[in-house]
Amino acid sequence: MTRLENDIVKLRALEPEDIDILYKWENDTNVWKVSNTVAPFSKYILNRFIEEQQYDIFETKQMRLIIESKALGTPIGTIDLFELDPYNKRAGIGILIYEDKNMGQGYASSALAILIRYSFLVLNLNQIYCNIPFDNKRSLTLFKSKGFSIIGLKKEWIKTTVDWQDEYMLQLLNPKK
Repeated sequence: MTRLENDIVKLRALEPEDIDILYKWENDTNVWKVSNTVAPFSKYILNRFIEEQQYDIFETKQMRLIIESKALGTPIGTIDLFELDPYNKRAGIGILIYEDKNMGQGYASSALAILIRYSFLVLNLNQIYCNIPFDNKRSLTLFKSKGFSIIGLKKEWIKTTVDWQDEYMLQLLNPKK
């Protein structure tokens, strides 16, 4: 079985006690740009989301894991599989490292490597993909470093408060088909 940890991070299931940190992260308007969120989440809705995580990923078509720093012993972000398509064996992947002080520490790279292995070895997916705003250089570098390739540019895909932004779509195929 693929372990959901390495020397830097541990990926774990959502727990009821994560409600306050999820509430903080999901309602931070600075995060909304990368999560395509336009309205706040209530604790009621987040509690329901946590409860749904008990079900099989093939039933819910999504899975969110908490990224814990092993050095700090605290949650520093989340990593998600979403829009799971069991027939075509693919899923989207998204990652959030919260707070600038946690960026550049290898957390995102470690978490992404773990979830890639899990997606291919445990879930037996054929491919995973992500969508990244054209100006998010840090995320583009991260995903490319893990073997993702840019497969398209969606023009004026994301509406901001002042204009429209392009968004890249990246894809990683399972090397062991």
